[in-house]
Amino acid sequence: MTDLLIRNAARDEAEAVLAFWKEAAEGTSITDDVDGVTRLIDRDPEALILAESDGVLVGSVIAGYDGWRCSLYRLAVLPSHRRRGISTALLDAAEKRFVTVGGRRGDAMVLEANEQAHRAWTSAGYAREDHWRRWVKPFT
Repeated sequence: MTDLLIRNAARDEAEAVLAFWKEAAEGTSITDDVDGVTRLIDRDPEALILAESDGVLVGSVIAGYDGWRCSLYRLAVLPSHRRRGISTALLDAAEKRFVTVGGRRGDAMVLEANEQAHRAWTSAGYAREDHWRRWVKPFT
């Protein structure tokens, strides 16, 4: 896409990002609220990467780096804009960010039942590691 703008999210875009995720992302998270998104942006202003086309939010990825791990979440593209290279552009931006800060490997959170996402991540060069499982404990 030639009109694609890849940029970091601004704090005042939290509600727009949440609305976008409701339309474009699979699943929900305990942090899917304005406070969660604004805290992410406040803590790491480069973590939430957005794709925009003609002023419309069409893609997102969270590229979090904690000094140890490069973690990828919420890779999402509007259904009407899929298969146009948007996820590739978002992952390129995320990976460049990780290399710049000294990251060595990207770890992606991908829903087990999302076969479309499995194909997208595989196409981007990521491989599933079956010997790891995510363990979680909500604090609220």
